[in-house]
Amino acid sequence: MESNIFEQKFVAVGKLRVELLEHLNSMDTQHEEEEVSSFDSAIGLQMSWRKSVTTVRSDCSSSVTKFAHILKVLSTIYKLVQSNSYATKRDIYYNDTQLFGSQRIVDSIVDDLSCMLRIPRRKLHVLATSKGLISGALCYLEEDGTRVDCHSSSTAVPVSSNVGGIRNIVSSAKFVLIVEKDATFQRLLDDELCSKLFPCIMITGKGVPDVNSRLMVRKLWDTLHIPIFALVDADPHGIEIMCIYKYGSVAMSFEAHSLTVPSVMWLGLLPSDLQRLRVPEDALIPLTHRDENKLSSLLKRPYLTCQPAWQREMELMQQNKVKAEIQSLASIAPGFLPQVYLPNKLRYGGWI
Repeated sequence: MESNIFEQKFVAVGKLRVELLEHLNSMDTQHEEEEVSSFDSAIGLQMSWRKSVTTVRSDCSSSVTKFAHILKVLSTIYKLVQSNSYATKRDIYYNDTQLFGSQRIVDSIVDDLSCMLRIPRRKLHVLATSKGLISGALCYLEEDGTRVDCHSSSTAVPVSSNVGGIRNIVSSAKFVLIVEKDATFQRLLDDELCSKLFPCIMITGKGVPDVNSRLMVRKLWDTLHIPIFALVDADPHGIEIMCIYKYGSVAMSFEAHSLTVPSVMWLGLLPSDLQRLRVPEDALIPLTHRDENKLSSLLKRPYLTCQPAWQREMELMQQNKVKAEIQSLASIAPGFLPQVYLPNKLRYGGWI
């Protein structure tokens, strides 16, 4: 089936004309949301398919180089599909660094092709290198039969580069905890949160999550049917990262069905927690002008109308004009996050 798709596309290439959807990342973010994405509360941000088309020709001096790039990537993908093998975008770039010139060109073309064919990148047999980490009550088999055990209390396991190939997932976890920052993740790992508190699975995308980290959260949700909580900084950047897991991003809206987890709940750090817990003022950070603009932008996004509790928290931040990192809880008492904050939140339902 996949081979037939690519054969059809190569016929088009043989006619020296490739039509691609203009890459989303080349647009202004606000423009993307208004013009090329729609929102479905059950799925997240979706591409609306109001097409913006770029014609790339081999007989046109202004696009002949891009044509060569596309043809090379298509040729590589075709061979991968035919041989049922996989490669990373980095592998494709290093296959002909002189032709491509930069990794960004390969990344852009792979995303364009995925968008044009309306299939996920992994269906093109192109994988992204993972940056995320996972730990907790979880075992599974990789596609090649390798058994992965995430139970170690001292070390985390890199998120698989081929999440779609994972099978035989076994877990006693009661919930999944998405942790925004690697530093917080490592601290909770050192405190043995997953074994001392409740059986759980912790995952971090180390900031803005990569595709594999998002795929893994979605895979766990689909397979285990357990709650998914997010632990992020009480600032606009942390809220946006949480929204990416829950609702998706405009740039990857054509893969929303496999990347978003609409059930994600905001466990902390809530702006209202700062007042309720009387976090010392010297641990709070004034919002910058950029923070205020980001917060205003977030409040205008379509999915916030479905989350009045989230809106209220963000409006409180806007009103108080302060933000705080998760680490600010240590100013109340050392070990407050793993020993007091998280246990109470999880036991008494302190999420929204």
